[in-house]
Amino acid sequence: MSNNYLIKLVKYIKNVYGIHNKINKLSDGRVNPSFKTGQVLLPVLFGYSLRIQSLNGLNCMLKEKEFKNLFPRKTRLPLIDTIRDSLKSIELTGLANMNKGIIKKAI
Repeated sequence: MSNNYLIKLVKYIKNVYGIHNKINKLSDGRVNPSFKTGQVLLPVLFGYSLRIQSLNGLNCMLKEKEFKNLFPRKTRLPLIDTIRDSLKSIELTGLANMNKGIIKKAI
């Protein structure tokens, strides 16, 4: 998938479903995090959209800065360890509510 199509897909998801706002409202159990939960989950969402099969594959894409055009300039992306820690402690009720809203909007 070309970066151009990915950027268009991200803009569509952001405008129609409001994913960015919903992800920023999520929280996890990390103490004094250096990245907000939304910043951690967006690369995971992009990886899921691109059908990356593992977190190691996502790690390679983060190191090669594959997502640099999707974020504002000078935005630091989290490392895979931070993503793992956040995914372990994320609040599942927030994810379930976000999922219900997306399904409702899609219908």
